[in-house]
Formats: sequence, structure tokens, C-alpha cells
Amino acid sequence: MIKDSLGKKLEQYTLKKPQEVLIVRGEIENKSDVILIFKGFSSSLMHPTAFDPDIPVLPDVFKIISIDRVASPYNPDSPRYIQQNLSLSDMEFLLSDIGL
Repeated sequence: MIKDSLGKKLEQYTLKKPQEVLIVRGEIENKSDVILIFKGFSSSLMHPTAFDPDIPVLPDVFKIISIDRVASPYNPDSPRYIQQNLSLSDMEFLLSDIGL
């Protein structure tokens, strides 16, 4: 069985929790990025996102700095935070808690 990447697990998390949006802050190749994940889809807020859903927006080499859980619908002018500045290990606990 192929192990799902962290990006896929985060997308699956938002499928199981459609009332949440994840905002993932990190960097790849020394470039900052912010990834928004909602209902199974990922999109970069700072760089172009490929149209092909098989190309990961959050590759395995992405270094996660923090993850925010935000209530849906997401309003960038007035986000309703559930939890802010989660570490990768905090998020991995939430993933395992729902079977991912």
C-alpha cells in the first residue's frame, strides 16, 4: 500500500471536516508560501497553482512552519480561527485522531 503524502492527508482531513479550512504556512527552496486547503483541494496564495490535481501543491519537500484551522466559509478579511500556529506534530495528532 502506498503511504499518502502529508499534502494528501491534509486534503483528506478537509474532506472529513468540511466546516474547516487549513492555512498552511511554510517554505520550499527558501521561498515562503501559504497554502489554503478546503474540501479536498489545495491552492497556493502566493504562487501559481497547477491545473492538474495530480501535481501536489504541497510537495513532500515543503517545510511546514505553522498550520491554522479556520472556520468555513473562509473570509480573508475576517477569518474565524479555530486554532492558530499549530505545529506539524500538533496537526499529525489531529490527523491520526480521525484515522488519517
